[in-house]
Amino acid sequence: MCMCCGKLLEEDYGITFGYVQKSLRLSSDEIARLRNQDTKNLLRNKKLYLILDLDHTLLNSTPLTHITPEEEHITGRQDAYEGSLFVLEHMHTMTKLRPFVRTFLKKASEIFEMYIYTMGDRSYAHEMAKILDPNREYFDSRVISRDDGTQRNQKGLDVVLGQENCVLILDDTKKAWTKHKDNLILIDRYHFFASSCQQFGLSCKSLSQLEMDESEGGGALATIIGVLKRIHTIFFQELEDELAGRNVTWVLKMLRMEVLEGCKIIFSHVSPPVDYQYLWKTAEQLGVTCVAELDKSVTHVVAMHARTRKSHWAVKENKFLVNPRWIEASFYLWKRQPEESFPVKQEKKPAVRIEG
Repeated sequence: MCMCCGKLLEEDYGITFGYVQKSLRLSSDEIARLRNQDTKNLLRNKKLYLILDLDHTLLNSTPLTHITPEEEHITGRQDAYEGSLFVLEHMHTMTKLRPFVRTFLKKASEIFEMYIYTMGDRSYAHEMAKILDPNREYFDSRVISRDDGTQRNQKGLDVVLGQENCVLILDDTKKAWTKHKDNLILIDRYHFFASSCQQFGLSCKSLSQLEMDESEGGGALATIIGVLKRIHTIFFQELEDELAGRNVTWVLKMLRMEVLEGCKIIFSHVSPPVDYQYLWKTAEQLGVTCVAELDKSVTHVVAMHARTRKSHWAVKENKFLVNPRWIEASFYLWKRQPEESFPVKQEKKPAVRIEG
């Protein structure tokens, strides 16, 4: 029923904003009006919007029944994790907060209006929100779950009451945001529990199995808050356009292009499980010039092993020879990583022939 005139509406009328108020539906005109109004108020207060994913971004959860024998040591040591490990018996779930998350939320709240947006269901989303924001300082009712989305297995800004040009997204999954890739900051996945590694087909041990964790001050969230602050400063202090006409995606793209600016890369026998095309596109996003033919201006050869012709050339010409992880690490850490930390595998087999 229309709140203004009392007219009965069709079931597919407008978009549902159930996370704001139960059964609330808004027309496209009303959504546009609210977005314009909210964005103007936010910009006046020198804030932007930040959409935050939950799982593998801010925290990691696992069913209690999936705890492995190697992880049982954590069940009796909750105190050792300084308030970051939670057992939710009523949900049969254990949740571990990512290191630095509380500091991250506090600092981010000073320059952003924040939303939670998860592919988990509504009850899970609200339980996690209680853990992350027990005093409702950061999110209020802005907790969006898969029950609130308009597309199956997709996230979209159509259910966010903010102008897209002022929105940043922090998530570990690119394919969840197919319509909003330009707004997305990808974060390296947080795999604390073994079930998390298994979920993504990883053969490595989880952090809990290794009895270790991310660094509090040097982990992923500590890196990202620095990036967010830079974006905010540039958006409000360095862009010359009228405030309402500025676009945060321009700033995001510019900062990415600075990470490996000046590098010229050629790939050599990069094959599965490494995605060659993904690496090429990622490198270009970081400001790299990728080429298919060797010449003296090439600065880096990216290879899986050192037996290729291009790898030999890099050694002979005193160029950087790195493995593909160098590009990924620079991407996630927003900084050119030391090339010596990403050596190319030296195979012990005798070199019968030199490959291309």
